[in-house]
Amino acid sequence: MTTVATGTPTRAASVGRAHTRIEGREKVTGAARYAGEIPFADLAHGWLALSTVARGRIRAIDSDAVLAMPGVLAVLDHRNALRLDTDYTGLLGMRPDPTCAVFQHDRVPHLGWPVALVVAETSEQAREAAEALVVHYEQEPHDVDFRGEHPDAYPLDNHGPAVTGKGDLDAELAASAVVVDAEYTTPEEHHNPMEPHAATARWDDGRLEVIDSNQGATWVVGELANLFSLDPATVRVRSEHVGGGFGSKGVRAHQVAAVMAATVLRRPVRVVLTRRQMFSLAGYRSPTTQRVRLGADADGRLRALEHRSLSVTSTVYEFIESSAGPARVMYDADAHHTANRVVRLDVPTPTFMRAPGEAPGSFALEAALDELAEKCGTDPIELRLRNEPDRGPVSGLPFAGRHLPACFREGARRFGWADRDPRPGLRRDGRWLLGTGTAAASFHAGAAPSTATVTAHPDGGFTVRIAAADIGTGARTALTLVAADALRVAPERVRVRIGDSDFGPAMIAGGSMGTRSWAWAVTAAADELRDRLDLGTDIPPEGTTVRSDTAAAIGALAPAERHSFGAQFAEVAVDPGTGEVRVRRMLGIFSAGRIVNPLTARGQFLGGMIWGISMALHEEAVRDRASGGHVGADLAGYHVATHADVPHIEADWIDDPDPQDPVGIKGIGEIGVVGAAAAIANAVWHATGVRHRSLPIRPDRVLAGAGRTRADATGGARAGTGAPAERAAGTGGRAPADAAARTGPKTPADGGSPDA
Repeated sequence: MTTVATGTPTRAASVGRAHTRIEGREKVTGAARYAGEIPFADLAHGWLALSTVARGRIRAIDSDAVLAMPGVLAVLDHRNALRLDTDYTGLLGMRPDPTCAVFQHDRVPHLGWPVALVVAETSEQAREAAEALVVHYEQEPHDVDFRGEHPDAYPLDNHGPAVTGKGDLDAELAASAVVVDAEYTTPEEHHNPMEPHAATARWDDGRLEVIDSNQGATWVVGELANLFSLDPATVRVRSEHVGGGFGSKGVRAHQVAAVMAATVLRRPVRVVLTRRQMFSLAGYRSPTTQRVRLGADADGRLRALEHRSLSVTSTVYEFIESSAGPARVMYDADAHHTANRVVRLDVPTPTFMRAPGEAPGSFALEAALDELAEKCGTDPIELRLRNEPDRGPVSGLPFAGRHLPACFREGARRFGWADRDPRPGLRRDGRWLLGTGTAAASFHAGAAPSTATVTAHPDGGFTVRIAAADIGTGARTALTLVAADALRVAPERVRVRIGDSDFGPAMIAGGSMGTRSWAWAVTAAADELRDRLDLGTDIPPEGTTVRSDTAAAIGALAPAERHSFGAQFAEVAVDPGTGEVRVRRMLGIFSAGRIVNPLTARGQFLGGMIWGISMALHEEAVRDRASGGHVGADLAGYHVATHADVPHIEADWIDDPDPQDPVGIKGIGEIGVVGAAAAIANAVWHATGVRHRSLPIRPDRVLAGAGRTRADATGGARAGTGAPAERAAGTGGRAPADAAARTGPKTPADGGSPDA
């Protein structure tokens, strides 16, 4: 037996000090293996064949010719696939998206729907065979045309009511000295993590093992066990390294297809999505149309607030982008009404995407607040401070800390806001018009039950095991620092193992709740283990292990409004001759709980803010109404911010530990993107005097706005709005019927065609 000593409470804390990533060297040297890289003996490869029609029914699949091709082992489709069970509610309280339950019927609800999996000895053989597979369809008219007022739209609850309301909206608007009534639109946006989705499934001694790229092994185990009617104890999911997720790496068609093929062939099968296939199969952020109505007294104090949002979902599953959500947290009014509605179209199912609801919702709400400030002749920051609520506007609950005013004060000081001339269109740098803008940000700070184990070893080291997922955030390093402080030892004595469902249930990496939930569990286990060791407990050769479960502690939290907050600032330069918009500098000041690792936390904040640049100026997935698919479903056609687009950008935070969390954490993964696009849009108005209410703010929209300004100056059309969202090319929202189509590289929108 051996006794291991822990440190004293006076040892310098690891939490709060910058620390390089634990696995950083492995990643930059290529030693870290991702899901699509881990070798297996006798590995077969699957390739998904996707529909080339946007709505209809499969009449026939010519699989015999494909089965005769070199190396082909099987073609799985609705005629021979295993039957799956979709009658259950999963980890997040949601029913499964039928898109994941592959090959269960002959219906095609959207272009890019999985119609078959071709399995072969090599990836090249599988791809060639999948692209040669001929599928005959009975094609039906489709509708992918998302528009602001759709007759079939309906309200949909989503972790909260679809509609909230108090007070007489019409009466308060009529009594208001100043009114803003505007419509804002955001386009379809896609996650595009660096690492494509990949999964390998195999059976080993009666147990299913899946090597996967996901945001939560516990989540994937539950879904696969339910779908295939398996005992969860017989399913193991491992996901050690993940190259980004942003909400897209839950349970998808490729994982289910890999398990199905491995079950049929009784050998390991790997399925990897191409970048183009990800545009159909990995989810996306729905486009939104949002109407915001604000009524205020002459000094800017709100009397009325209405925020209504419309988003799209598929015909097979209900998912809603709850963009009216930020109004329920940020500002109160005597009449306060919000609504989230959705319309079903013949498109893939949207999903969670970094700051779901808050990202597009904050653009509309914070742009409208800026318009209100302009009409009231009030500074935009002062207007927000005048409308700070003391309780949740909808819930009525107290805030568990709300330091947004402190964020604005510190941000204004560092950004030089006091020197800003509020009048638009006055500052110039050569041909460039200059402007500055600001916006508020918030994101829910939650925690979910998790389990963890901490083991003390005779050599003085400790091992932490938790089914966490490090999707690039630095969670592995953060948990090492948390465990070291709880054990009162140096981080070098702690090894953290993650991404394995065998470690016990744990929260997913999502909703900015991952690190907080996991750190809570790790701290609980480490505290108990340290208490045992402090009592002189001997360590056997196999070590001494303590397991924690935070369900009771988290369940005992008093109801409150828990959020991270932030203030975003941006300076832009606009070329009125070309319409080009360049962001020159950005500053974000955040109130987001105790910061565990300043090095990786700053990366999270900056990454979110850069995402906001991308959202404001670049990202836009366009659907062709004739085919029902995307125009340019790749990173050549779907533009994102690159190094040349990123200016001097700075993120910092104020001290804001959460006293009800054992480490003081709130959550930082998503707050950086919230409000960033609004700050940029408000800065563009300040530079040009033209409001752009549709994202992205493309050069053609800037030029159109400048043209309307010139027309207004000469008595022509009224200026003040950005160009409306353009309709995709095509002959209309309905497509003609056709008899057959090849599931191969036919059109740019075809999910089965080669990557660009």
